[in-house]
Amino acid sequence: MNTTFHPDAIQTAANHTRDLLALAIGHTDEAAAVVVWDGDSELSRALTEAYRLSLPDATFIDFNATEADAIRASFEDLHPGDLVVMIQSTSFRLDAFRIRIELFNRSLKVVEHPHLARMTGEEALIYIESLAYDPAYFRGVGHALKARLDEATVGIVQSAGAVLTFPVGFESAKMNIGDYTGMKNIGGQFPIGEVFTESRDLEAVHGRLTISFFGDTSFNLKRPPHPITLVIEKGRVVATENSTEEFEEVLECIRRDDGEVWLRELGLGMNRAFTQDRTVLDIGTFERMCGVHVSLGSKHAMYNKPNIRKKTAKHHVDVFAVTERVLLDGDVIYEDGNWVV
Repeated sequence: MNTTFHPDAIQTAANHTRDLLALAIGHTDEAAAVVVWDGDSELSRALTEAYRLSLPDATFIDFNATEADAIRASFEDLHPGDLVVMIQSTSFRLDAFRIRIELFNRSLKVVEHPHLARMTGEEALIYIESLAYDPAYFRGVGHALKARLDEATVGIVQSAGAVLTFPVGFESAKMNIGDYTGMKNIGGQFPIGEVFTESRDLEAVHGRLTISFFGDTSFNLKRPPHPITLVIEKGRVVATENSTEEFEEVLECIRRDDGEVWLRELGLGMNRAFTQDRTVLDIGTFERMCGVHVSLGSKHAMYNKPNIRKKTAKHHVDVFAVTERVLLDGDVIYEDGNWVV
């Protein structure tokens, strides 16, 4: 397979995928594995070569060269506990067949690598680095963050002189840390590394948040020429400072569809491969960045709120804080670019 990646990068990716399959997913040689891939991007080709090294006994299926019925048939031959890996330059579609949901319904383990075409050159190497799985870090810090969030009554995010306050506690935090103990489904989208929640009462959230990145309407990461400050009152963005035309267009799109700009998710990213200086274009990947991101818009599928109609909520736009410190009940849990729990 033609790829411009240095063999060392392929080997590094193979080592990382081998670890995440063994340590996070719990895949063993006794279980079958199917890898569905495409060759439409440099990174998809490189990851496919890496998985050929880390999963030498797997069945590899070229998505572009295989009929949809044949791909579905390969899934039907698997048994509960078997593994499916999807390496996607964009996102695979099989007519009305909702791939990940259907695979989980069959009790299969799933590893997804979507939107790989968005990341090229140095970004592709950062992506490979982000697949490294350190269970002591992800599980230790992840569980500690969840425990602190679940018991906290007040949370504060300090960002470039701005202070955002969550004064009434948080919903039960969710973890994406490669620990699927007690969960119905094993796997999901990689890379991983996040603990997320939202305020128990959205209208209680108030203050200001300075952001350095935001997601546009195409789910691409945008860095404005200077940080932008959001003014939040009663859980809504009511004003901005030092904004840009492009970001205002994002806010206007949210207002047009959702009526107002709610601040919902509080995401604590843990993946140390991503920083303010080491970025990737794909927003679904970069949201694991070590630091704080929040979502703008009414949509947040994990939590229900009485003042938001789930069926009509359309937008969930991630924005990333210039995170200086995070405090829970007065205790610092993030400082100098690291979680300290």
